[in-house]
Amino acid sequence: MSAVRYVRARSRGVIGWWKTDGHSLVFMGDRPPWDARAEEAPGRAGKENPRRVDFDEVTLLAPCAPTKIVAVGLNYQDHAAESGVPLPEEPLIFLKPPSAVIGPEEDIVLPPGAGRVDYEGELAVVIGRRAKDLPPGEARGAIFGYTCMNDVTARDLQARDGQWSRAKGFDTFACLGPGVATDVDPSDLPIETYLNGRRVQASRTSQLIFDVSGLVSFVSRVMTLEPGDILSTGTPAGVGPLAAGDVVEIRIEGIGTLRNPVRKA
Repeated sequence: MSAVRYVRARSRGVIGWWKTDGHSLVFMGDRPPWDARAEEAPGRAGKENPRRVDFDEVTLLAPCAPTKIVAVGLNYQDHAAESGVPLPEEPLIFLKPPSAVIGPEEDIVLPPGAGRVDYEGELAVVIGRRAKDLPPGEARGAIFGYTCMNDVTARDLQARDGQWSRAKGFDTFACLGPGVATDVDPSDLPIETYLNGRRVQASRTSQLIFDVSGLVSFVSRVMTLEPGDILSTGTPAGVGPLAAGDVVEIRIEGIGTLRNPVRKA
């Protein structure tokens, strides 16, 4: 089954949700597709806001506005190996602030004094309904779909601080997009990162230490997940530094390509 994809975009001054077949976009309204009221409030359409448009007529935005971004460290065996640490016995989770979110084509800004800043390509889960204390067998029902994420990290600060809030929390350090794909099987998706056109990360989600349903269940037993929240599942081996002028792309089969330029503050 082909995945259904949704994007959040601005068109002629109107921000809303659009359904896409990869060629054109159909306007849905101003409510996200995981909102049960979305179909009841299709929004305005007409000459000022045509219901069907081409991609070059819109500006893609981050596909959601999460209340929180829960990310997972060391969740690929090869990344744990390159980091020189043993495999975790349970998921190692941390938070990134909503203020860090940017969308496709927006600039990753290298903060002054941060030292080395790394890309980290990841599969991100978009939560579709409120989730609390879910057993693994029920976790999939809380998932709306999947998107790409670049979990940008100030590596020097991560090592210096001993905890990750500052290193992971700068503005522009949570790149999301290009949209949300549903009906995607997350168990064995190819995931790649390209830096200036050169492939620097390549793996499959079958290499995850803790799978998607297990992660959603685990996190829901720690904190309540709300619709539109992001759970990012970790990065494979091959993380590396970014420099001003770079362009970094995260590509996941069935979801698309998330592209962001890099600049100094």
